[in-house]
Amino acid sequence: MKFFSTRNPSDRFDFNEAVLMGIATDGGLFVPEEFPKINIDDLKDLSYDELAFEILSKFLTDVDKEKLKEIISKAYDNKFPKNPAPLVKAGEDFYLELYHGQTHAFKDFALSILPLFMENAANSKKIKNKILILTATSGDTGSAALYGFRDLKNIDIAVLYPEDGVSQIQKLQMTTVNSPNTLVMGINGNFDDAQSAVKKIFTDKSVKEELREKNYSLSSANSINIGRLLPQIVYYFHAYNQLAKSEISFGKKISFVVPTGNFGDILAGYYAKKMGLPIEKLVIASNENKVLTDFFESKTYNANRKLKVTNSPSMDIIISSNLERLLYHETKDSEKVKILMDSLLSDKVYSLEHDFKDFCAGYADEKKTLDTIKNVYIKDNYLIDPHTAVAKKVADDYKKSRKTEEKIIILSTASPFKFADVIINEFDDITRQGDIFKDLKSFENYTSIKVPKDIFNLKDREIFHKKTTEVKDIQKNIIEFVCDRNEN
Repeated sequence: MKFFSTRNPSDRFDFNEAVLMGIATDGGLFVPEEFPKINIDDLKDLSYDELAFEILSKFLTDVDKEKLKEIISKAYDNKFPKNPAPLVKAGEDFYLELYHGQTHAFKDFALSILPLFMENAANSKKIKNKILILTATSGDTGSAALYGFRDLKNIDIAVLYPEDGVSQIQKLQMTTVNSPNTLVMGINGNFDDAQSAVKKIFTDKSVKEELREKNYSLSSANSINIGRLLPQIVYYFHAYNQLAKSEISFGKKISFVVPTGNFGDILAGYYAKKMGLPIEKLVIASNENKVLTDFFESKTYNANRKLKVTNSPSMDIIISSNLERLLYHETKDSEKVKILMDSLLSDKVYSLEHDFKDFCAGYADEKKTLDTIKNVYIKDNYLIDPHTAVAKKVADDYKKSRKTEEKIIILSTASPFKFADVIINEFDDITRQGDIFKDLKSFENYTSIKVPKDIFNLKDREIFHKKTTEVKDIQKNIIEFVCDRNEN
């Protein structure tokens, strides 16, 4: 299996090369040359680890099979429960709980295994340089990446997050990581500013040369890295297997509703469908920054809009990077993709008349998001976070519009307790005390739902990363971090 850029299919790379590069030299994203087909009957009785091996081995053909099994086992060990992604029925809805990893968000699935992919790739390619992981986050990627890459010998990581665009718990999960190979910076801007800065550094030859002189090469832990995207395919198959045990006959089509910002998580569902998973529709659920919903309805991607900071911050994104991959897969035209991406860069807008038949889209505003959280708790005694609530509202709208009886799985992407500062306000019987951890305790007592210990323990952890930066100074701060690491 080879991988190539969405903007130039002529240069082909194996997985180990692609995962180390992170992004192609032309600014495009790596895509597989084909979608391997899988007989789902062969997968229905497999454990999560076994399922991961069967799927990932079809893409990672340059990784020794025994080594891949070892990597998977190490990634999904006691950092996760025995069933790392349980399917839970609440009322008439099915939720795939993807928040039982180290940082209580779906990003843990890919970012527990990506560092192991990179270490193995560096060893296989006999890379002598250190690797600098440069990543932007709208909240959950940052902490999951930091937990995955901390304390590694030959890999350093720098994380950029919007200073005023993440929850208090998300910020503490990042800023309390105590490891010399980590840099965490809040930027005075939004996620798109951070992501644009990262992409600019990746395509700036002078910066890459400066890093090379300091014996560093660049890679990324964002979902622009193909090593982030592929592991997420697995839990779609895992969700289907669980549903088929009691609710549907094996082989029957279902739909998934996915809270979506950077388009990576739902793109993994598209890959699963292309591989043979019986999916009817992939439903895009957006918050008020509904650039994706607007695109799939109007066929025009218009980023000329002000980003709104919402109560579902991980979806506060205007430039959805992974959409570029879908554009290539659907058009098979790298020249066209390059023209569209150039137009997005220069004018912040492009149009594409195309029938994206696998997708439909909807959105929920902040009030409807909060109402949904409260209604689900009252009606079904089930607590969901704001991102999952967006998906639940869109799922309800989808059912009404389609009048369909197909089973729908909602991807629940984060623990509600990561966003307790948002949720608690919706419960009139809980008095806010001005301290998030006291409020969490009150919330736990009120709902009788246990707050994860490591979230409570954040209150006692020292903050090691206090640096903030202007967008224009990001590059300078990255170079200073690399220089400091070289001296030490």
